[in-house]
Amino acid sequence: MTKPSSPSLPMEYSDEVAAAKQRGAPIVALESTIITHGMPYPGNLDMARSVEAIIREQGAVPATIAVIHGVLHIGLDDAKLEALSKTQGAMKLSRADLAFAIAERRTGATTVAATMIAAARAGIRVFATGGIGGVHRGAEQSFDISADLDELARTGVIVVCAGAKAILDIPKTLEVLESRGVPVVTYDSENFPAFWSRESGLKSPLMLNSPAAIASFQRTRELLGIDGGMLVANPVPVESEIPREEMEIYITRALDNAASEGISGKAVTPYLLDNLFRLTDGRSLETNIALVENNARLAAGIAVALAAND
Repeated sequence: MTKPSSPSLPMEYSDEVAAAKQRGAPIVALESTIITHGMPYPGNLDMARSVEAIIREQGAVPATIAVIHGVLHIGLDDAKLEALSKTQGAMKLSRADLAFAIAERRTGATTVAATMIAAARAGIRVFATGGIGGVHRGAEQSFDISADLDELARTGVIVVCAGAKAILDIPKTLEVLESRGVPVVTYDSENFPAFWSRESGLKSPLMLNSPAAIASFQRTRELLGIDGGMLVANPVPVESEIPREEMEIYITRALDNAASEGISGKAVTPYLLDNLFRLTDGRSLETNIALVENNARLAAGIAVALAAND
């Protein structure tokens, strides 16, 4: 009796990413929720193209990750990127529902956790995003803690971000990362950033000042057999930041609005970001774009440094 063959994961590489993998070129993974849930069309498409172009300029290959009609795409050509930017009703995928979207042939955008899973599955070691999820304010009542933190503890991908989103409880987020054994490195600063702001008021656990040093740290972790990822916090450029004291006023107002409207679960973050966009007259979105581009630049440098020593 012949056993049935094992089903294969419906996964597709873009031509650019497939060629990069074949020649051992550096690749940087990119999430897709920032496209489908982070900003409206056509600004989301302009941002996605800009970030991919920055990665190419730095000598690496971008791999935007998304699930489209049940197929896990590692890299999107420009036509697929544009189609995704216009998609309405895409799922927001994390560890819990990534496989569901694939099995049910749905379309969904990947969060930090889902992008890490897909990147690791594709052999991509560096991932650039805006900010990670974490412990929400009031989590002692809501128990609202992002799956991103556990994913960082289990999946061996370097995540470059501008810190935890400032709408979160950053001290508790750092505490959870420490308890999970996740190294938190701030790039070229002793202060941990707060997404729109260069400083959170907290000292960074670790500091390194070059992509090569970050790559060397990761290689040493691998030689020691240490599992899990690394968080690299990259402060937003000075000219683009919104100072922490000012931003905290807007965040408090947005949180009050969310509480009064009973917003909860996955709806919290997009609701708060939309509120902040309006409260800051669009400045929060401008800063968001600047920090994502800045993170892409650093992530590409790390990927290049890793590839140079493979």
